[in-house]
Amino acid sequence: MLLVFRRTGDRRYAVVAKRAEMPDVEMDPAPGYSELIPHDLMHLVVEAKLGLARGIFGQLAAGAGTFRLRVTSDESSRNVNRLRKKLKKRGDKVMRQGRDDCLESERAVHICWQAWLARSQSNERSLSDKIRGVARSKENPLLNERTMNEIFVHLDELSSCWSELKIGQSMTVRWPDLKICTD
Repeated sequence: MLLVFRRTGDRRYAVVAKRAEMPDVEMDPAPGYSELIPHDLMHLVVEAKLGLARGIFGQLAAGAGTFRLRVTSDESSRNVNRLRKKLKKRGDKVMRQGRDDCLESERAVHICWQAWLARSQSNERSLSDKIRGVARSKENPLLNERTMNEIFVHLDELSSCWSELKIGQSMTVRWPDLKICTD
């Protein structure tokens, strides 16, 4: 699956999911704009590195999720309605199965965001201390220092690309390997 992250305006972005053998879906506007890295791009990295198969992007890859069907002007309303019903039916089941992964993803994104920002602001404390400062004890095994460092490498790379984009420009990232695709 390819995810296209596009700057759509001042402090706005959209995400389009291009899935093989399934219709494209989008979130426009998408929540959590940041000059450094959008919230959904954080989810993409965290879910891929933690193996959350039914987080937001795992659900999208499985044909479900909260993104909306992308409609082109030449599609009949009958066909669009049929596709929406099909996606909703499939989505309801996958979303129920993925509830725990989605909650885990939200917690992990918060922890990673705080630790990533703290890492760039201060090198005085070790990464383990920073993680302990924002993570509950049961989450520490999931977000160990090695995993966090892997996440940070991807966040640094994607943030660098995102920060260079002008309004109307986009970047494409492949799920689940997080490869940045060039046009």
